[in-house]
Order: sequence, then structure tokens, then C-alpha cells
Amino acid sequence: MKSDLDIAKASKMRPITEIAAKLGIQESDLHLYGKHIAKLPVKLIDEKAARQKKLVLVTAITPTPAGEGKTTTSIGLTEGLNRIGVKTTVVIREPSLGPVFGIKGGAAGGGFAQVLPMEDINLHFTGDLAAVEKAHNLLSALIDNHLQSKNNSLNLDPRKIIWKRVIDMNERALRDIIVGLGGPKQGIPRQTGFDITAASEIMAALCLAKDLEDLKEKFGNILVGFTYDDEPVYARDFKAQGAMAALMKYAIMPNLVQTIEGNPAIIHGGPFANIAQGTNTLIATKMGLTHSDFVVTEAGFASELGAEKFLDIKCQYGGLSPNASVVVATIRALKYHGGVKLAKLTEDNPEAVKKGLPNLEKHIENIKHFNLNPVVAINKFATDSDAEIEAVRARCEELGVKVAICEAWAKGGEGAIELAKLVKEEADKCTTCFKPLYDFDWDVEKKLHTIATKLYGADHVEYTVKAKAQIKQFEKIGIDKLPVCVAKTQKSLSDDQYKLGRPTGFTVKIREFEVAAGAGFLIPIAGTIMRMPGLPSHPSAENIDIDKDGNISGLF
Repeated sequence: MKSDLDIAKASKMRPITEIAAKLGIQESDLHLYGKHIAKLPVKLIDEKAARQKKLVLVTAITPTPAGEGKTTTSIGLTEGLNRIGVKTTVVIREPSLGPVFGIKGGAAGGGFAQVLPMEDINLHFTGDLAAVEKAHNLLSALIDNHLQSKNNSLNLDPRKIIWKRVIDMNERALRDIIVGLGGPKQGIPRQTGFDITAASEIMAALCLAKDLEDLKEKFGNILVGFTYDDEPVYARDFKAQGAMAALMKYAIMPNLVQTIEGNPAIIHGGPFANIAQGTNTLIATKMGLTHSDFVVTEAGFASELGAEKFLDIKCQYGGLSPNASVVVATIRALKYHGGVKLAKLTEDNPEAVKKGLPNLEKHIENIKHFNLNPVVAINKFATDSDAEIEAVRARCEELGVKVAICEAWAKGGEGAIELAKLVKEEADKCTTCFKPLYDFDWDVEKKLHTIATKLYGADHVEYTVKAKAQIKQFEKIGIDKLPVCVAKTQKSLSDDQYKLGRPTGFTVKIREFEVAAGAGFLIPIAGTIMRMPGLPSHPSAENIDIDKDGNISGLF
């Protein structure tokens, strides 16, 4: 069986100018990055035209550690829709180097449902993440420079600085560090640390910005820390936003590439869904909607994480109204939620599938909370038995939910035609059916209670004394009306990663908040969430190599 990389290398790519022409975009409007990648200027977005098109969100059930194939399904669905005559563009996130070299591998789809050029996309691509990293760390440098060379005229308390540094690599040794050691000329000693670049507020702000001017304003609104008198200090107080935005001149432009079957794909932005909003940029989504009849996009992890944040935060900020949603399910994940150990997920076990179905049922219910009728896509693996698949199909029919087997990994667009037809039916029926779960004007606790009880299935939400005090502080400085972007484990519907299936009777515990005032949301922390992942004992990097002719191997 060919690897994803082998399939990608064997695929014949078309010139990117040819792909742009499919979208009605002239070569003169492209910022070319070689023959097969181009950036699209923000000016090509037409808000009125975008509102008249169809938007499809792909989400999933609670995943296994390897993921359940949302990106592969999104790309396959795009190929399938184009095969049935629907002009469709897939719009997805950029991979981060941490997962590429860590446990999950790349994020360009898989098999015959990939975006190309796969190697470039999974490695440095067009340098967007590098720009995010530089803009973030510029602010970090300006903060420490202020403490050192300007006698701290802002009265900033070094103990209350919440802005860290970032690097696009899984590096646990950098989670907690002390800077400024070495004497008076080396800076002010203080405790800080590193997050991974995808977890940066710069990334979150990029993904919610309307244009460069709006992004600059968001940068200025970044909360850096507090003074000795507990007054907020923002990035604009350091006059940082102009230089930070200058570094994003090209990074704000979405990246145009292609699928294996030569259909347009736009890739832009890459925040994680367990600590940020987990979706591509608002600019990229609107770019796709401007130039296509349908846009297929995905949101990280499951419905209670990426999908909730897409629908409640991104859609409300951007004025988007999705028309359909796909819930990706795999037989292996259902068996996992049915109590089967990871090592035995390939063994035939229809009874375990049935025991795991409540997890799928909850994610179907979650999408219906937004007044959308989901289509279930069974992302088929070679080890799935007919009896296991029939167990899922039968339950979906009992629930009145449409279901399709998706074989995009093995067959490309041909394997997603059934799914494409069902999705088109649902999207055509829905024009303005979408409703968000909450209003921004609700108080913080009401917003959190609504998410936790309706989407997670919790009974209650509890707050530590620190979290309660922070809510009062948010009210004092006027940011309590921002939406909430809950940071919690992706491994469970609850805030406890060990509660698989469909947990009930639990309480979500909020231990503290982080603030992304620039991006425009508050981050309640439920459980222990790492903004800087570590590498596994056998990272993917050990399998990656390059020969003397520049041929890369081991990338997946």
C-alpha cells in the first residue's frame, strides 16, 4: 500500500494559475510562491457575493489519539461535490511543525484525498507561522526592553505579565523558564515560558481579522499584563501594533493550492481547537465563498470544541451562516468509546461499536443545538467489517440522520459522491437556519453554563476562587462581554480525559481564565491544558529523512 507521501509524489500537479482560473482569479492578482502555491490578496473578497454561497462545516466525534480524518473527509467531500457539478473549494488550516514532527504527522489530508504540494504544506509552506512567531516575539522583546531601558514607566508588574514567547516546535523544556539572568545589563529577571506558535494569540487574532487594519487594531488590544495597581496594560501601550502588523503583510493573505484532483484549496491559519478556536481564518473562508458556490471547511477535534467555537465565535464575528454540517465517525473510534483498547481497535467487534454509539449520538445532538441537520460520514478503514458499519447505519436511520460511507482516502472524489449528494441536499434546504448557542451580551457564567450543559452534557459548572475573582476583574475592565473559548481536553466530552463515551452527571471545573482580548475572547481553563506539547517517546521526526537530491521520505 502506498504511503500518503508516495501518492502525493505520484500526482500530477497543475500550474497554480490554472487553479486560480477555476475561481475566476487572474494571474496578475496572484502573489506567486513558485509554480504550485500562490497568495490571494484580501481585496479579492466580495462580502455580498460570499453571503449568497453555501458553507459546510466538517466536525467529528470525540477522537482517538490519531484523529478520525476530518481533513481527509473535507478534501474528499470537496472532490465529490465537484464531481457532481458543484463548484466547491475546500478551506482548511495550516499544519504546525509540532504535530508534524510529533505524534500526529501532517495535516494535508491522506491517501487520494490530499492537498498538494504535500511536502511544502507540511513543512515551511509560505512562512505564515514564522511570521506569527516573529510578531509574537517582537512584543515579548518590547516588553522586556521596556522594563530594562525605559525604567518601567508603565508601572508594569513583572510578576503579572501574562505574555510569553512562542516557538513552532513541541519542546517541553521551554514551558517554564527564567529570563534576564546574568546581571543588570542582561534584563530584569522574571519567570516566563514558551507556548507553541499555533497557541499564540497572534494566530487567533489573524484567524478572526477582517483585513490588515483590523488585525493591527486587534494587536493593539492584546492584554500584556497588569500594573502594580492591577490596572491593565495593552500592547498598544508599547506602540507595538504597527511593527507587529508589518510582519504580517503577506501572512494575512490566504494560500491557494490544489487537491489531487485539481480542485482549488485554500489553506490559512492554524490555531489548536483545545486551547483556541481551531478553525482557519475568516479571510480564507470568505475568499472561498466569494469565488465558489460551496465551501467545505473543518474545525479541530469534535463538535463540542472546534465546531462550537467555529459556530459561536467565528460565525458571529464574521457574519457567517453555515448551511450544513458533517460529523465524521470512524469504526475504530466508536469501538474505543465502547471500551476497546487502542491495540485491539482493528479487531472485528460490532458489539463494541454499539456500546460506543452514544458518543456519536451526542455529537449529532450538539450540531442540532445550532439548528443544523448533520450528515454522518463513516470514514471507512480497510479493517471495518460490514456488521460494524451496519450497526452505525442502523442507529443513524433510527435517529432520522442521513449517513454515508466515505472512502475518499482510498478512492478520492469517487469515494465521496454519496456523501456529496447528501450534503448538497441538506445545504440546499437550509438558507438562514443557523442559530448560535449564545449571545455575546450574556454574562460569562451564563455563556459557560450553556456550553457545558448543552454540549458537554454536564450538570454544573464550578469555579475556583481565582476564577471568580477574574470574572469580576473582566467586568471591571469591560471585557466580560467577549465570547468564551473553553480550553479543555479533546479526549472526552467532559473535562476529564478518561471519561470516554457519553459521560453524564459530571461537573465542569474552571480553575482560571486566560485572556485573548486582542483576538476577542476569554479562555476558561477546564482541567490541565498544555500550550506547549512535548514530543512522544518515538516522535515522527525519527522517521523523516532527505537524500542528496532533496527527496524527502517518512513524512505523513
